[in-house]
Amino acid sequence: MKIIQLDKSYKEDFIRVFNHLANLFFEDSKIKVEAAQPDMQVSFTEKVEGLTFSTTATLLVEGKTYTHAYSKTYEQNVSERETNIRRKRALSHVLLDVLEQYTGMKQAWGILTGIRPTKLYHKMRKSGMSDEDIATTLREDFRISDEKIELMQTIVTRQLATIEDLDRIQEEVSIYIGIPFCPTKCAYCTFPAYAIGHHRKKGHVMGFLDALHYELEEIGNWLTAHNKKITSVYWGGGTPTSIEADEMDALYQTFNDYFPHLTAIREVTVEAGRPDTITPEKLGVLRKWDMDRISVNPQSYTNETLKAIGRHHSVEETIEKFWLAREEGMNNINMDLIIGLPNEGIEEFEHSLLESEKMQPESLTVHTLSFKRASEMTQNKDKYRVADRATVEEMMHMAERWTKRNQYEPYYLYRQKNILGNLENVGYSKLGEESIYNIVIMEEVQTIIGIGCGASSKLVDANGRITQFHNAKDPAAYAMTVKADTEKKLALLTQLEEERV
Repeated sequence: MKIIQLDKSYKEDFIRVFNHLANLFFEDSKIKVEAAQPDMQVSFTEKVEGLTFSTTATLLVEGKTYTHAYSKTYEQNVSERETNIRRKRALSHVLLDVLEQYTGMKQAWGILTGIRPTKLYHKMRKSGMSDEDIATTLREDFRISDEKIELMQTIVTRQLATIEDLDRIQEEVSIYIGIPFCPTKCAYCTFPAYAIGHHRKKGHVMGFLDALHYELEEIGNWLTAHNKKITSVYWGGGTPTSIEADEMDALYQTFNDYFPHLTAIREVTVEAGRPDTITPEKLGVLRKWDMDRISVNPQSYTNETLKAIGRHHSVEETIEKFWLAREEGMNNINMDLIIGLPNEGIEEFEHSLLESEKMQPESLTVHTLSFKRASEMTQNKDKYRVADRATVEEMMHMAERWTKRNQYEPYYLYRQKNILGNLENVGYSKLGEESIYNIVIMEEVQTIIGIGCGASSKLVDANGRITQFHNAKDPAAYAMTVKADTEKKLALLTQLEEERV
């Protein structure tokens, strides 16, 4: 814990930004105005002259002083809210610099702490800025490294090639359907995911499925009445293949009975991430409904690691189920790997990449471990020894080199708070095998209607403003509230449609 004392008070949203930046350098930090024994002290100066914002920061720590100054002149006045954003950006700029001076650590993502860097790139692109101007802004105003700027440019170019109407896709919607069951819950997970055996004994699985059929019917009826086209569908969770084959079949039947313009849907994905849930019968159901895009997620190819993080399948089962899926006609398989899992370093990650190379999945998502607040791993950090920053960075570079060598290109990325090494999660794919759903949800370019337990809906209006609606996370609570919540959600969707007219 590092206590950082400020020389004066700031609004809560400013303090939150300062805290995010400090946490990039220290495992945990507290920003205070009054502190009995602070580890370091920071003082700021600010001056606004017309359209010019100037700031300095002075850091006093361990008897040494570090300072930095920054100035930016804008072209036009903006609202009070945007003015505050400019102030926060200027203060963040100088705070980051003095912390980099003190620690010797360089933050490749600069002051950017949001989870969707490429959304910022798209915003500037749509405002008419050239790639060169965007790169300059990202470098000078956000302090982002050239390496990360190049990654953003590559991804945005790929996204526009994958979805040629990306800037006009707002009239359509995508669908997320959450099935909240897994064989066990992974130690790093904070998704709505419950051990299916326990909940089946309590009758919660059947109650949830009845409620899900109801919500599918109601949402399908609304989409039909409003003649809405669907871009992509994602069956997620949890692990949707945790339920039985006949239960999967019944859900797909309801979807096909009630949802409109089925032949216009560009992509359907089923998350089958836990290999221990995959059976020939379930793959047969997917084939029956012409679904061939699935995930089979190893996370690691070290059995000791799988055991440590609570995944009760083996490496051998992952490999077996991948080839079973191939034999059963699954032609677009994604696999996930996680950098920085407990007790894993260069050697273990290299082994995972070599095993992945034997299978050549159509896409490979490389996650960096994030200590999410509610996860078992975060609550019991002492149990889980993870790699240091330098090792994690090298593992990310290993993934970059491996994907290039095997003809994979990055097509989406996102970041998370408390992510190891202040890195990112990157989705790579073979040419033409990109996930449309992953792109539209990360770039927030259209409404995503969330159906099922723990599903979040993001309703995007004509100006890009987002209204969120969350279904209940607990299966029993979802079954109890589904009718009332569906009614509220449909009212929000109807209001959104009326505003478009």
